[in-house]
Amino acid sequence: MCAANRIGKTEGCGGYELTLHLTGNYPAWWEGRRFDRAIQAWAVGTTGQTVRDILQDKLLGPVQAIGIGLIPGELIVGEPAKKAGSVKDSIESVCVRHVSGGVSHLQLKSYEQGRKAFEGTHQDVILLDEEPPLDIYTECLTRTMSTVPGEPSGLIMLTFTPLEGMSETVLQFLPGGRPDDSGARFIIQAGWDDVPHLSEADKKALLESYPLYQRDARSKGIPMLGSGAIYPIAEEDITIDDFRLPDYFPRAYGMDVGWNWTAAVWGAWDQEQDILYLCGEYKRGHAEPSVHVDAINARGDWMAGVIDPASKGANQRDGKSLLDEYRASGLDLYEADNAVEAGIFALWQRMSTGRLKVFRSMSGWFQEFRIYRRDEKGKIVKDNDHLQDASRYLCMSGRDVARYVPAQQIRDFQPPEEDNYDPLERNRERQRGG
Repeated sequence: MCAANRIGKTEGCGGYELTLHLTGNYPAWWEGRRFDRAIQAWAVGTTGQTVRDILQDKLLGPVQAIGIGLIPGELIVGEPAKKAGSVKDSIESVCVRHVSGGVSHLQLKSYEQGRKAFEGTHQDVILLDEEPPLDIYTECLTRTMSTVPGEPSGLIMLTFTPLEGMSETVLQFLPGGRPDDSGARFIIQAGWDDVPHLSEADKKALLESYPLYQRDARSKGIPMLGSGAIYPIAEEDITIDDFRLPDYFPRAYGMDVGWNWTAAVWGAWDQEQDILYLCGEYKRGHAEPSVHVDAINARGDWMAGVIDPASKGANQRDGKSLLDEYRASGLDLYEADNAVEAGIFALWQRMSTGRLKVFRSMSGWFQEFRIYRRDEKGKIVKDNDHLQDASRYLCMSGRDVARYVPAQQIRDFQPPEEDNYDPLERNRERQRGG
């Protein structure tokens, strides 16, 4: 559960479901996983102190009154085992009576113990309260994996506010910034508007107390993008339905090259309204330049492109310049202006003034856009940003090399149905539900 602060995710969601599995006392309406036997479980928090103050308190109650938490006192078997260490009154484990007659075992752990503390025994249920480091999350996956043919694996539940942004752990559930639809993982995002106990006055006061870049994470459960998204603009404001580009829109492409990933973004300019339409994308890794050349030329070998000037450097494989190699293979390429901050600002200006639109079909571009961010020091996170770089080259330098569709390739543009077709107006109608 990737959710806002103060909505009850630890107690009302993670802690409640963990208690159901430990005791076997499922309500009649419960449609989730059921265990008809006693289980082995972990409840895990960030530090020893937060485990004591939050998880231990919610599940068992205050140390002076163990048994008034979510786990009923009458179902606690024996005395909970105390944990040795510097955190006073910490409990290490507790035994809980299951309706089957067996005894479930719950152990309390913390991320600060490190991955090695999570090795060893099989677990049926693990509750990870607050976002875990990726190595601990993957170790927990191993602990819950079934080794018995036909027996289902265990459960891992995560309850956290995504203040670490699009971290490696979050991307397990939101690949490309969108929920994983493979069925292997399930994510619920919840915000202040989804719960009844916060008044509008409470929400307003809380929101105003947070820095701007934390507000979506803390109020809506939307992963925070470091100190802020590079392009803090709503996706729907720049998205437009694909349409047949008029032949009088000059076109070009921007290209970012490398062995791991090579990417290209095509654009067309409406010169009357000064709108740049991003209308096509290409991204592929671990392929020879000839493969990329064929794919790019397939979209129109009459178009010129602008490329990262770093491509003039030697190719690590054979000492040749990548720029020279691509030119020799048939691409008409020119060096782009690679002023990073100036290029980002130019794109941002276009986005914020309605002068950059991106075709809805460019799914790869939007995946990168959603996680394109700066780290806590304000530096751009250079990860999965190749189409964004190609777009920057195109915006800064593409117009200088853009060309019209050759006369022999021009086809009459047939507008859909109505006269005076305006793609921007059509897009606004779509957003209004028309």
